Amino acid sequence: MTTTAGQQDVVDVLTTDHREALSLVEQIPTADPESRRDMADTIIAELMRHSVAEEMYVYPAMREHLPDGEAAVQHDIEEHQELEEAMKGLESLDSADPRFLEVLGQLEAVLRDHVQDEETEQFPQLRARVPREQLVEMAAKVETAKKVAPTRPHPGAPHSELFHKLAGPGVGMVDRLRDRLTGRSDNT
Repeated sequence: MTTTAGQQDVVDVLTTDHREALSLVEQIPTADPESRRDMADTIIAELMRHSVAEEMYVYPAMREHLPDGEAAVQHDIEEHQELEEAMKGLESLDSADPRFLEVLGQLEAVLRDHVQDEETEQFPQLRARVPREQLVEMAAKVETAKKVAPTRPHPGAPHSELFHKLAGPGVGMVDRLRDRLTGRSDNT
């Protein structure tokens, strides 16, 4: 028999992701341009993995278990879209360009709002309404999804569980191949 008592649940995993992402975003402005590029590439890859995993496994649970689940998920998907657009902007800018920090600031503002919504409203509701064993199972699924998820923003792609499950691994494989070929840091 396995116990879930000592294992991290999905809220723990996603909250850790939030802390790491925000910490890295805060460090970028004071870094030299080369380090900024590597750090931005890392944050983009990590946020993409996190977002895709949420859309695959957390948002369906939110829809099912939260009283305002559909509205909360729709709001979060809109924020994911804003994040992807900002990440695409970061990708296209030279890290020494003054606009780079402006776009980073936009990304940080959306990210902070997203984290605030999830951590103060949605995650406590998930913990209150979803059995711990299921939250631990979701954590494992999220970690697995992050390993095959895309590492680059695709703002034109759908933000849906089905799309991510069917096309996501292929898109992720292509992204990781591009990362290797271009020497891009993806923190894998």
